[in-house]
Amino acid sequence: MITIKNLSKKLGKKEVLKNVNIEVPKGTIFGLIGPNGAGKTTLIKCLTGIYKANGGEISFSGQQIFDNPEIKKHIGYVADQNDFFSYFNIKGLIKFYSMTYEKFDMDRFESLNKILKIPTDTLVRRLSKGMKMKLALMLNLSIRPELLVLDEPTGGLDPIAKKQVINIILEEVAERETTVIISSHNLNNLERMCDSVGILFNGEIKYMNSVDEMKKTIRKIQTVFKEKAPEDIEKWEGVIKVEKVGRVYNIITNKYDEVFKKKLDDSGISFKEEIGMSLEDMFIYAVGGGLEYEQILK
Repeated sequence: MITIKNLSKKLGKKEVLKNVNIEVPKGTIFGLIGPNGAGKTTLIKCLTGIYKANGGEISFSGQQIFDNPEIKKHIGYVADQNDFFSYFNIKGLIKFYSMTYEKFDMDRFESLNKILKIPTDTLVRRLSKGMKMKLALMLNLSIRPELLVLDEPTGGLDPIAKKQVINIILEEVAERETTVIISSHNLNNLERMCDSVGILFNGEIKYMNSVDEMKKTIRKIQTVFKEKAPEDIEKWEGVIKVEKVGRVYNIITNKYDEVFKKKLDDSGISFKEEIGMSLEDMFIYAVGGGLEYEQILK
């Protein structure tokens, strides 16, 4: 398990992270979203032991990560920009990883390369951004990590490669119970992959929940009332927004429980249908639908 407690981090005089608290159980995928400048990369660099926090702590399996080589042997990190040693050829880079990580599995690398197809007889500097991303993923999966930290892992990939990478990550979690923390602006990918998700904004976690719980409680209900709609419907607990189009009411709630359902049914409805919502919509409505969060998710 990854545990982040009261984490703070300053870069210069700016406090980039403020009292961040996150727990990620073993064998699950946690998605981190937020606008540029929110502190995502700083948090990731603290998670991987690149940065030392100014306050709080980060532990993996009960041990501190920073300045702990024994723990770092079990952590894979794929950055947004993978700037390897440009003068290396790929075979040399593979050898470097195999000498650095005692669990490096060449058979695993070769099996992944049958899917992602990176030419191993070329120089690293000749690879495109997407090919460097594939290479970084293959190298870090080949160390057999217990924790895999990914910063925009589908950046620069074509649609087919994105699907391949997502499937590889999901298989890794299912087969080895690898814990994954992934930062991405692509909420469609996160919706498919993640067990839980959180918004980081101005260095603070503004919202966090499991994807399953969000799908259960955040709903859009299309309703037609037999007569008039309740006058106080917009003030019902959990109701975020009510839109009226002719006789049809679209009610958006972040507390779709048995109490809410009964109250709606008792209001004299002739028609009710639940409308599917994307993870992006759920996030916006989960935090109240403010413009601030709509901007976060663009």
